[in-house]
Amino acid sequence: MNGIYKIYGIFTVYVIFLFLLPLVCPAQTVSNVVARQEGNTVVVTYSLDKDADISVCFSEDGGKTFSSALTSVRGDVGPGVKSGERTFVWDVLEEVDRLVTTDLVFRVVPGGMDIAFTANGVPFRMVYVKGGIFEMGATKEQGKAAAKNEFPVHSVTLSGFYIGQTEVTQELWEAVMGTNPSSHKSALCPVETVSWDECQYFLKRLNKLLEKQLYGRRLVLPTEAQWEYAARGGEDAPKQKFSGGNSAGNVGWIAPQSNGETHPVMEKQPNRLGLYDMSGNVWELCSDRYGSYTSSAQENPGGASSGMYRVRRGGSYTSESTDCRVSRRMSCAQNVRDRSVGLRLALVEISK
Repeated sequence: MNGIYKIYGIFTVYVIFLFLLPLVCPAQTVSNVVARQEGNTVVVTYSLDKDADISVCFSEDGGKTFSSALTSVRGDVGPGVKSGERTFVWDVLEEVDRLVTTDLVFRVVPGGMDIAFTANGVPFRMVYVKGGIFEMGATKEQGKAAAKNEFPVHSVTLSGFYIGQTEVTQELWEAVMGTNPSSHKSALCPVETVSWDECQYFLKRLNKLLEKQLYGRRLVLPTEAQWEYAARGGEDAPKQKFSGGNSAGNVGWIAPQSNGETHPVMEKQPNRLGLYDMSGNVWELCSDRYGSYTSSAQENPGGASSGMYRVRRGGSYTSESTDCRVSRRMSCAQNVRDRSVGLRLALVEISK
């Protein structure tokens, strides 16, 4: 159950506390939400009965409509907030240019919400993925197409995280880097012809650019386990060969329908989490070093401890359908560019 704190006046005049029906995660309850203005910030305290992933949003019209999850917050917000009396601070003028309303409402939500960012005028969205347990590797629905490096199937437990709704577009890369290295140039197509090393430099500049919005979080490449879990649709998702279905052509740009080029993101059917193009369009780099699987259960794995190569996932516009399956994994040298390789963002807590 989520907590609502309602204020009449610009910030602090009269307070009402409400409960709503469970919104995202009824196993946890937020209560005793209290807010106070301190200069250009709002300090919010609340009680949480069980550990949860927490997001917060606000309304200027008395709760009729709400913003996406706030980004300019620090404190007890984000994945893995512990139960008890909790506090966070919202830096209002880092989030909005001006806030004048007679009916301001805060909502504290257990379970997480999508987060929207803007980098040099280019918006992008991070989708919340609730943590859980899944079987990683060549599960039965992958069939005879599964390769040896997809075995053994093993149990993986992941904490909640955020992942990009789409692949990083050329317009976002150019907004951050000032150049566009792609072979097939179009603003809304995924950036490609980038190496793993170049992606690290892009991430460094993007994190610096969004420093005031991130508040203790950072944008990274997803781990291989995060990537596969999100591509499959999270915990308890139906078993499907591709990200969003069992027909590769419905969910991704693959050969030969792609006509040998990338296509704008979000043109194909999304998966269960609302993620686009996780099968096809461009291969997506992961943070992990490439290595063999083991049969042992793992928690938040980060890949091999050593090795010359990195992981790429998802297939591309040059791939046949078998390479676009959710368990398919390939390696690549971290300093080599490829016109079929791009990236997708993940958002994590710095402490993690």
